Amino acid sequence: MTNHHAANVVFVLHIVFVVLALAGGFGVLVSPWWMLVHVPVVLWSAVINLAGRTCPLTPLESNLRGEAGDPGLDDGFIAYYIGPLVHPGATPRQLERLVGVFIIVWNLLVYLFVWWWLQRH
Repeated sequence: MTNHHAANVVFVLHIVFVVLALAGGFGVLVSPWWMLVHVPVVLWSAVINLAGRTCPLTPLESNLRGEAGDPGLDDGFIAYYIGPLVHPGATPRQLERLVGVFIIVWNLLVYLFVWWWLQRH
């Protein structure tokens, strides 16, 4: 049961990382120093997905789930958890590319909004 709980902790860390990659740019409205945390997270997420690499959290969670007797994440975090919601039937590689491009475009839009907001206020 310990491995099951550890796998859930890794899953939560992965979700926190994803949320940070998607919403962290708004933290710049609070402090410009937030970019020092957010920009590397965005770059890591985009490069990992566009290059077809695997985030180290994915095999860690998969191994812990396997040791707990649960099914592992055969196709990766995105394909396992997000793929069926976003693009059913897509291959894991297609989803990775889609997510990589989305992360870059979304964050460019967020930073444009933040810049606009700071200019007005």
